[in-house]
Amino acid sequence: MKTVILFPGKYIFSVFLITLVFHFALYGQSRLTISKEGNGYHVTISDRQNNSLYSPEEGLWSIATGWENNWPAEWKHAHPLEMEQTNGWTILSGSLQVGKGEWKLRDAYRGENGMVKCIRRYEWQGDDTLKNITLSVRWRVKGEQLQTFMPGILYYGNPSGEREGPGRMPYYHGKDREMAIFEEHRFPMPFACLESGSGENKFGVALHTVPSPLKDKKLPDHWWSMGVSAFDGYSELVLFSGPVAYNDEKSVVKALQRKPLKYGDTYLTIEPGTVIEKTFYLDVYQIDKRGTAFQQPVYKSLEIFKPFYAGGLPSYNEILQSKYAFAKSRWIEGTGFCGFNMYPGDMPSKIVMGWCGQAASCGYALQVLQNYFKDPDIPVMVQKSLDFLSTSDINDEGFTVRYHVDEKRWTSHNPVSMGQAMYNFALAIKAAKKSGQYNTGKWETFFKKTCDLAATRILSEDWSPRSTGEAFFIAPLAIASELFKNKRYKEAALKGAGHFAQRHLTMEEPYWGGTLDAKGEDKEGAWAAFQAFLSVYEITREEKYLEWAKHACDVCLSYVVDWDIPLPPGRMADHYFKTRGWTVVSPQNQHIDVYGVLYAPEVYKMGLLFKNEDLKKLAIVMYRSCGQLTDPFGSQGEQLQHTNFAQRGDLTDVYNLRGGYSEDWTVFWITAHFLNAAARFEEMGVTL
Repeated sequence: MKTVILFPGKYIFSVFLITLVFHFALYGQSRLTISKEGNGYHVTISDRQNNSLYSPEEGLWSIATGWENNWPAEWKHAHPLEMEQTNGWTILSGSLQVGKGEWKLRDAYRGENGMVKCIRRYEWQGDDTLKNITLSVRWRVKGEQLQTFMPGILYYGNPSGEREGPGRMPYYHGKDREMAIFEEHRFPMPFACLESGSGENKFGVALHTVPSPLKDKKLPDHWWSMGVSAFDGYSELVLFSGPVAYNDEKSVVKALQRKPLKYGDTYLTIEPGTVIEKTFYLDVYQIDKRGTAFQQPVYKSLEIFKPFYAGGLPSYNEILQSKYAFAKSRWIEGTGFCGFNMYPGDMPSKIVMGWCGQAASCGYALQVLQNYFKDPDIPVMVQKSLDFLSTSDINDEGFTVRYHVDEKRWTSHNPVSMGQAMYNFALAIKAAKKSGQYNTGKWETFFKKTCDLAATRILSEDWSPRSTGEAFFIAPLAIASELFKNKRYKEAALKGAGHFAQRHLTMEEPYWGGTLDAKGEDKEGAWAAFQAFLSVYEITREEKYLEWAKHACDVCLSYVVDWDIPLPPGRMADHYFKTRGWTVVSPQNQHIDVYGVLYAPEVYKMGLLFKNEDLKKLAIVMYRSCGQLTDPFGSQGEQLQHTNFAQRGDLTDVYNLRGGYSEDWTVFWITAHFLNAAARFEEMGVTL
């Protein structure tokens, strides 16, 4: 058998074997090999080490013609029989007989962005209407129990989510006959990735899809699905025309916070003359370290969808003015207390630091933004709010973060809230020292005590944090080490960073536990590590910390929606809503929210550090896009339902969830994070 190399623009044909090699300097190369055997053509996508994705032995094309036990059945397969070259495309054609008609099938391949792009075409040429049809795209990779990564959904199997909240989250082990397949509109970045990390030969494979709905009279909002299936000795990256499955259940979706709902009968009825096309990309590539195969597809996805256009999104000024007006509406003051209320006025008033309250955030943000707003109330609110928060009770557990106005008492300790509050105090003190406008005596006394406790906690020999949530202590300690010239704080920050790097960089234990209302992998945990690693890099300038920061940053990016998901009729569609730049909450809570605005400035900073203009443009889109749906009062809801998931309202009808919007729950973080991020952008000199 003969091998012939074809370079772009120069074609050499062989009856026996044709090999195409595309050269792309940025990411290496994925090589397309098409081989002719007795039953037709076979396709392989490989890297330089011959790790590969390959078409199934039974055929490049597979179509199910029946539906049994909530799953496609009666599969039929076909191999390509013809090949041609035209305009830089390699085209394979064939057919599949079904009843008295036939499917005309075609794949068109070419190199793009270092990957292999394919447009697959299905055309039904028959007089009969076909029922119970499932179309598929299937690509195999050899290996046992390969690690899987699906943005916003599965992070190397979600081991912490499976352990901490059984049944609440998808999990996946890569065992024989296991499946994890989800609706395309559930993916913030629409790709599925597998990693093989055994021995010295480590590599990743990725399937990127260009998401699309399908015409179906019985299910108007019918979409393709994507995921992985495991078998004995190999796995498949798949696209199906609808069927979904996870956690050993078929035809179910992750529709509720704690359990799935049935989502069946996702087969198609095909009328004569129907043409369906599906575009996808394939990539095979080497990696140096375990836990890194997801990183290349994150940036490839950004290249495919280019979510960098900010035109038509709310302006920076519009966002800031509405958020500041709403912040002032949450200001409460009385005997012995003052600050920003976490809850709407019809609920018991609570001033809460960190997590959903973010009562200390404005103490920093409004200092930086006061020249922007020119409101004489700002210095008073900044001084009084941080003075009051400095009265929080401190004991061996840390400090209390929740003040109950009606009861006149402080309660609650948790590392997530304490670390976030300390970070806000650190930034506030740093900004105040620069301006010289505020009396920081009480703030510094309180902050030093909290840093002493956090440093003691981390430097203890028996320190063993449950999750990544305690990484929120590291950034304030790093800042405090320079503010107060304190070597102990720096020692604690470095130890903490090293601890979380050791735990998470291999993704054997993905970042998790960064919020209080989920039990597993989440973007907040990834953000805690990203913030921690980047802060330690800034006080040391050691490259290893920047590498760690990039790893955590790329996990944070994987939660960012990089395409505009078409929405069905509903509250989101009412506003011509654009999903690009928003973030999926977590594999447990599958709605989108504005949390990404909080780390948008750090994404921009990574763009500066790595000379990546796309990251800088993405950071701006993240901030401005999340200003959508702010009402005339400056209020904005927390839960937007881009997929078949909801936590509020009627939760019985799975087909009525997507496109909804829960706007009656405006806790203060939704406002505070915009102001906090704006202040950091302002300090960086970035114009939004």
